[in-house]
Amino acid sequence: MNPGELTIKCNILEKIIDNAYEWIVVVNTDGLIDYMNKTYCEFLEVKSEEVIGKHVTDVIENTRMHIVARTGELELADLQYIRGNYMIANRVPIYHHDELIGAVGTVIFRDTEQWKQMNTHVKGLLSELEYYRSGTAKENGASYSLSDIAGVSDSIQSLKDKVKQIASGNVSVLIRGESGTGKELFAHSIHQLSERSNRPFVKVNCGAIPDQLLESELFGYEEGAFTGAKKGGKPGKFELANNGTIFLDEIGDMPVNMQVKLLRVLQDREVERVGSLRSKKVDVRIIAATNRPLEAMVEERRFREDLFYRINVIQLFIPPLRDRLKDVTPLAELFVKKISIKTGKRVLGIEEEAMRFLLQHNWPGNARELENALEAAVHLTRNETLDVDALPDYLTEEKTIVSAGRKLKDVLEEAEREAIRKTLVKCSDNKIEAAKILGIGKTSLYDKIKKYDL
Repeated sequence: MNPGELTIKCNILEKIIDNAYEWIVVVNTDGLIDYMNKTYCEFLEVKSEEVIGKHVTDVIENTRMHIVARTGELELADLQYIRGNYMIANRVPIYHHDELIGAVGTVIFRDTEQWKQMNTHVKGLLSELEYYRSGTAKENGASYSLSDIAGVSDSIQSLKDKVKQIASGNVSVLIRGESGTGKELFAHSIHQLSERSNRPFVKVNCGAIPDQLLESELFGYEEGAFTGAKKGGKPGKFELANNGTIFLDEIGDMPVNMQVKLLRVLQDREVERVGSLRSKKVDVRIIAATNRPLEAMVEERRFREDLFYRINVIQLFIPPLRDRLKDVTPLAELFVKKISIKTGKRVLGIEEEAMRFLLQHNWPGNARELENALEAAVHLTRNETLDVDALPDYLTEEKTIVSAGRKLKDVLEEAEREAIRKTLVKCSDNKIEAAKILGIGKTSLYDKIKKYDL
C-alpha cells in the first residue's frame, strides 16, 4: 500500500470513529487525553483540540479512565453518572508489546433507558442498583470531584495538581484552611481519584458530635454496652469505611481522651467496639481537616503531638478567598448556576456592577459566605441577571475602619487582629516566621492568637 492510499484509509477511519454512535476517549498512563471523538466532544460541549493533553478528570465527571490506564484492569458495563444521567461505560487497557500504554473508553448506552429497552430482564435490577448507588452517595459517599472546585488562581490550580499526585497513595492527608474554604470538596476529590473510589467514603464531623457519643459513633458498640444501646449493636464509622476512606472534619475539636483512642486505631489498624472484648481489623485511609492552629494546640497539650504527625503526612493548605479574589468570578458563576437549578428560577448571570461589589468584599466567611449571599440574591431578583439591588445590603454599603461611637482601643484591636491573621495566612500558619515578620516574641504572638481566637 502506497503512502497516498494509507493517508486516505486513515482519513476514512478517523471519519468513521469521529461520527461513531459510541462516544470514545483514549488516555495515556498519566491519565492525559490523547484522543476524544467528535460525538463525545459535542456532548461535553468542548473542542477536540482543547481537551488533548488535559487530565481526563478535568473533562469527564466521575471518570475512572485514569485508574484503568494505570492499573491495566478491565472495566465493562460500568454505571457512570454524567451530566444528570447514568450511562453505561466500558474501559479497556491498551497494551503494546505487553507494555501498558493507556486505555480506551466507550460510552455505549447514553442513558440507562437505552439499556433497559435492549434488555428488559435487567430493568428491575438496574433501577434497584441506581437507587442504592444514589442513596449511598447521599448517606456516606463522595459526591464531589475536582471538576466541582471552581477557581483559576495559581493556588487553586496548584492544589488540584497536588491532589492528582497524592490521590493514588494510601498516606494520610491533612487539609488546612479557614471555615468555608472548601476543605470537604478536596477530601471528596482525593477519594474520587484514588484506588478506593468505588469503596465507601464516610464523613465524620468531630466538632458536631457530643463528646460522650463520639466514641460509639467512631468505633461502634455491642448490644447492652450502655442504656439505650441498639439491639444487635451498631458498627462505627471506621467499620463502615473499611477498605475505603474516612474524612475526619474539624479534627482539632476532638477531645484529648478520644485522640488517644484514634491514635491506637491508626497505629494498629484495629477498632474495638464499646462493650466488646475483641478487636476488628480495618483498612481505612485517613483524610482530616481543621481550621484550628494544631501546632499551638500541641504546645498547649490540647492536641497530641504523636497524633498530629500521624495525620500530617501530606498537608494541603487552602488559602482564604480574600487572598485569591481572582476565583470570586468563577465561583460566583458556578453558584448562580447551581442555585438557579435548585430554585427553578431563570437567572443567567451577574451584572458587571454587581460583580464589582463582590470583588471588593473581604469574604471573611470565604466561599460559603459567597454562596449564601448569592442564594439570597437569586431569591430576591426579578430579572434574568443579578444586579446591585439584588445583593444583600452589607455587600453594597460603604465600609470605614472607624465608625461613630467606637472607642480607639476597639479600633486598634481590630487592626491588630487583622494584621496577625493576614501574616499567619502569608506564612502558612508558621508561628515562628509570623512572629519575626510582626516584630514580636513567639509567646506574645501565641497570647494574641488566643486572645483573638485565631
